[in-house]
Order: sequence, then C-alpha cells, then structure tokens
Amino acid sequence: MRPTVRPLPRSWRRSAPAALALAALTLIQAPAMSAPANPGGHCARLAQVRVPGARHQQAACLDELTTAGTIASGHTDPADWAGLTPKNLAVPSGVPGIQIDGYFPDTSTTNTNHGWGHDAQFVVRLPDRWNGGLVVAGTPGNREQYANDRAVADWVLSRGYAYAATDKGNTGLAFYRDGTTPGDAVAEWNDRLTQLTRAARATVARRYDRPPSHTLVTGVSNGGYLVRWQLENHPELYDGGVDWEGTLWRSDGPTLLDFLPEALRTYPVYAAGGVGAGKARQALHAAGFPAGSEFLWEYHHKVYWDLTQRVYREELDPGFDGPTEAGTPFCATGTPACDADYDYASRPAEVRRAVKKIGLTGRIGKPLITLHGTVDVLLPISQDSDVYARMVRRTGRGPLHRYYRIEGGTHTDALADTYPDRLRPLTPCHRTAFTALEAWLESGQRPPASRTVALPAGTNPVTLANSCSL
Repeated sequence: MRPTVRPLPRSWRRSAPAALALAALTLIQAPAMSAPANPGGHCARLAQVRVPGARHQQAACLDELTTAGTIASGHTDPADWAGLTPKNLAVPSGVPGIQIDGYFPDTSTTNTNHGWGHDAQFVVRLPDRWNGGLVVAGTPGNREQYANDRAVADWVLSRGYAYAATDKGNTGLAFYRDGTTPGDAVAEWNDRLTQLTRAARATVARRYDRPPSHTLVTGVSNGGYLVRWQLENHPELYDGGVDWEGTLWRSDGPTLLDFLPEALRTYPVYAAGGVGAGKARQALHAAGFPAGSEFLWEYHHKVYWDLTQRVYREELDPGFDGPTEAGTPFCATGTPACDADYDYASRPAEVRRAVKKIGLTGRIGKPLITLHGTVDVLLPISQDSDVYARMVRRTGRGPLHRYYRIEGGTHTDALADTYPDRLRPLTPCHRTAFTALEAWLESGQRPPASRTVALPAGTNPVTLANSCSL
C-alpha cells in the first residue's frame, strides 16, 4: 500500500540575503499548495537520470525504496545503521522509485560498499510520487552512506521527498589518515555534503523536469555538525535544516577534546569506589556529564569515550603522541603521551588552527531546529548544543533558531531499548521537529519556543519510539 504523500508548495520563497534574513522570514506568505508529482510513471527516465560529477553510478528501478524492501534487494546495509534507532520504530513501506548508487572522484579507499573500495560514495533515491522536496544528509560517526536509512530516509521517502546521502568522503575508525594536514579529513565532510547537495538538486531536476522547490538538510551527531556548517557557510543551497545533537567544534572550546580526556582520567577513580569516588563523581559532573547519567558511564567508558577521543585527537593533533597512531587504548594516566592526560589548552597554536578549519560560528543563514538529549554522555548537552544555541544568539541569528532539550534522550537511540524506564529515543522528536520546520517554511507558523521537553510519565516504549510532542 502506498503511503499518503503530504503535498507541499510548488515553490518556497527564498529568504533574503543574510543581512535581511531575520526580517524576511516574518514576511513570507504561505504559497499555493500543489499535488504530489508522478511524472512519467514508475521509474520514468531511469536510463537518462545521471548524477553530475559522479565518476561511477548505477541506477535501479525498485518497487520499494525504504528499508522494508532495500534490505532484501541489497540496496542498503543494515550494519551501517545498526544501533542508531529503537527496536519499536515503525518502518514505512510502499515507496517505489529509482535508487542511484555511485561515487565522486576521490583518492581514498576506506568505503568497501558494492566492492568498489572507493570513498565519496553516495545514494540518491527518487520516489515515483514526489512532493517537490529534497532532503540531504551526511552520516553520523564514521559510518557509510546508508547510516541514516532507518532514522531519516525511510520516513522522508514515505512523505514523498527525494533523498540523498553521502559517506562524507572517508569512513571507518582510521578516517584521520585521509588528507595531508590536520583537520583535512573532517573538512572534506563539509565539502562532500556541499557537492552532493548541488549534484542531487540537478539530478532531481532531470528526473522530474523541474528543480526541487525546497531543499532541507538534516543529520545526527557528526551529521548534525554538517547541518550547522552548511547553514552557516552555504545557506543559499538550503531552505532550512534539523540538527540532531550535532558535534560542536570551535577553536576556543569546548570540544570533545576537552571533556573526554577528563572522563578517561576520572572515571576509573569513580568506578573503583572508596574515598575518592565522590570527588571523582563531582569532577565528572563539572566536566559536563549530568547528574543522573551515572548508569550510562560504564558503557560509554568501554565503548565510546576512549576510542572517540583517540581518533579525533589523531585527526586534529597527530603530533601529541609522535609516531604512535591514535594513541594507546585505555592507557593509565601518567603513561607517556597518554590520551587520558591530553590537555587541549596547553597544545601548540597549530592545533587550534586545525580546529578552526572545521569550526562553527553560529552565523546560520536559514532556519535551523536543534534537538539534543539531556542525558547524552558522549556529547554532553551543556558542552555542546547549549553552547551552540548561545553562539547563534550572539550572532543575532536567534530568530532563525529553535532549540529543544529532550529530557531522557541520550546519544544513541538503541540505548533506550536497554533502559526503557529511564531513556527515550530521539528519532520521533526529530520527525516532529522536521514537520515543525515544514510549517515554519510553508506558512510562517513559528515552532514552539525553545525549551526543555519533559519525559512523559508512564508512557510505554512503543509509544515513545513513535511519538514526541515538542
């Protein structure tokens, strides 16, 4: 059964240039609505649709573009999105259309999807019944182009959007080997999403005989960072975006190179118990890890904290440990060149220059909605999105921003399945934020004021996995 596709306007008026963006937003009137487009029928122009700039591409006509069909057809990789969504998340279906897989010219080879051994891979999905819009995304972590398929692509495709995603130009835990100078690998992420957006807009125009009337950008974690960066640096390409717990990079901090080394130094003292445990707990709270999140600390110490700080330290400050690559796992404080003793504030000026290369400013040029969980203990909210919201306000762009602090949300939605009595998934909140952005752009209906969204009492996990009121 095909889903009901929500029709969207034939054209969304562009905001004024950055200097007038705040005033212009209040003047936009809701344009006339248009019916969903189905030009030419199922998989029309399959042979003619090409992604400009791609070195290689392969197009397929599919009866199902969501993961309800692409798992069986081999047009997604479940390993790429494992652990990112709650088990009770509904999977939409009934979205036939064209899928294009391919890659842009690149010299790195970490992405092995399709046996290509080639980075800068992308996926573009073009539903038969199109609502006129395009959603583009970069991936969380160091995952590949299918990482958003369950969290983002399934849902936006079911609403009639065309969809495109990139692997960001390098993948895997050794992504830092890409590039020639510190910060190059992460800087490429930004360039690759810009490249994909331009190419996807042209591809959509070739398929449907007109360009997208609106282009939205969204992403999780590192993908959320890309949303922020794109709306700061290329607002002309987008109508708005939804940032889901984006990573914060700024040369004067805070960044994960500040709070993760502190966690690695202090957590073992806390975990050992005894007379020092209370003071260690207070130090972790002071570093940004919120009171009440202690039940998540052991897991994050084992899985996330050590690895994350080592690979990003190697990307931005490879000279810290000399020829050793990405530090020593779980090294004890006091060990020479131990990442647990890393002190960003004392590092040479070139390290700050590397961070500045990828840094954020808060100077967004189009509407942005940010959401972040209050018990995120990989990117603690007080050290990330709280700071970014202040950055946006300081630049005078506050009217373009809404920020929702989601009580009970943590960095990885699958953890809500492990702790259903203490956590809630953010996926449904992302969807509510997305629909709020649509209404903001379509009719000027402003989303609710920025606030903390309380965790509903007594709600069952199935409901929490599929609903969220901002």
